[in-house]
Amino acid sequence: MEIHDLYALFLQHPHLQTDTRQLQPNDLFFALKGPNFNGNQFARRALNAGAAFVVLDEPADFTDDRIINTNDTLETLQQLAKYHRQQLVIPFIAITGSNGKTTTKELIHEVLSTTFKTYTTKGNLNNHIGIPLTILSVQKDAEIAVIEMGANHQNEIESYCQYTLPTHGIITNCGKAHLDGFGGIEGVLKGKGELFDYLKKNNGTAFIMSDYDYLKKMSTGINEIKTYGTQAAEITGVAGNTQEFLEVLITNGSGIKNIDTHLVGRYNLPNVLAAVAVGKYFKVDEAKIKTALEQYIPSNSRSQMMEKDGNKIILDAYNANPGSMKAAIENFAGMQGNNKILLLGGMMELGNESLAEHEALIKLIKNYTWQQVVLVGGDFNKIPHPFLYFASSVLTKEWFKQQHFKNATLLVKGSRSMQMEKVVE
Repeated sequence: MEIHDLYALFLQHPHLQTDTRQLQPNDLFFALKGPNFNGNQFARRALNAGAAFVVLDEPADFTDDRIINTNDTLETLQQLAKYHRQQLVIPFIAITGSNGKTTTKELIHEVLSTTFKTYTTKGNLNNHIGIPLTILSVQKDAEIAVIEMGANHQNEIESYCQYTLPTHGIITNCGKAHLDGFGGIEGVLKGKGELFDYLKKNNGTAFIMSDYDYLKKMSTGINEIKTYGTQAAEITGVAGNTQEFLEVLITNGSGIKNIDTHLVGRYNLPNVLAAVAVGKYFKVDEAKIKTALEQYIPSNSRSQMMEKDGNKIILDAYNANPGSMKAAIENFAGMQGNNKILLLGGMMELGNESLAEHEALIKLIKNYTWQQVVLVGGDFNKIPHPFLYFASSVLTKEWFKQQHFKNATLLVKGSRSMQMEKVVE
């Protein structure tokens, strides 16, 4: 079946599923494969559940007119996403980076949604499956789309651009994340820079944090560049003196004087400034920008401030790398709070630099005074340190339940695979 014929079926059945457990009647089912699953084996189940059609790349052991055969289901899904994208003559803003891309995406979505019908990536659907599914969820009433792109190796962002076709782009920053896959920090710069490479070739627009010289260099040659930062930018701002939540003071480029956010940590300043810059670029009313950013409350274990059992908990357990860990610990150390406790999970995918980065983190921790420090999993067990250690978040939770902390302030952070949120559930 040609892609335009499949697209005609998609227009009749515009909801896609790759999991039969989520399938609704008249959905299209794409049978994807992975190391531990094979969607082709669920074709009959999908049809029995009411799927309009199933797209397979292996022969079925039964015949049905609703079976669409293809050489590669994933590639077909991506081609369908590209075909759909080509029908949408609207701005597509792509966001990638080592830290802050999801928060930046959420903030920009909140701002743009005050004025435009805006579609965006849901949750963490920011990979080779999630991105095409996100594109295919963008409906005809869309005025802007905001697409998050995650990556852990080179040529990944480049591949996403081939079917996302971004018109605008943001690289939040480039840090020591996924070093094993990227092959070091230079590989990170090259891999994340693939977004700007695409914008250069296609007359796109980039929003860059002017404080980061490497982003200035990476964006050279892009058709249109809009800047934000703490100084020497079109939109500038600084963090206020508030302790619990980030206050942003806009110092240039906007009539907004201050933004009182529900975000924890000064490290969120660039994310807020990016949202202001994008809002201004698309001529969103400044009062709406301010209101949208002040009303946004983070979720999904990203810089969440919680209160439980008489304790304040900063839950930032969605991801962790050396840069985000350092920023979170330093910010936590500077906050007012009683009986500060660190609960830190190991940092993953750092390759040959993992031990050195964990050692640097332990050295940083020793610079401050804490009531308690608990290190969990990862390479922490390979390094001498004076702190409490557990192999998993499950074991840490058992210890935590027995402590009966009161009037304490806790920072809970770690790589996604460590599942540090379980400690305080």
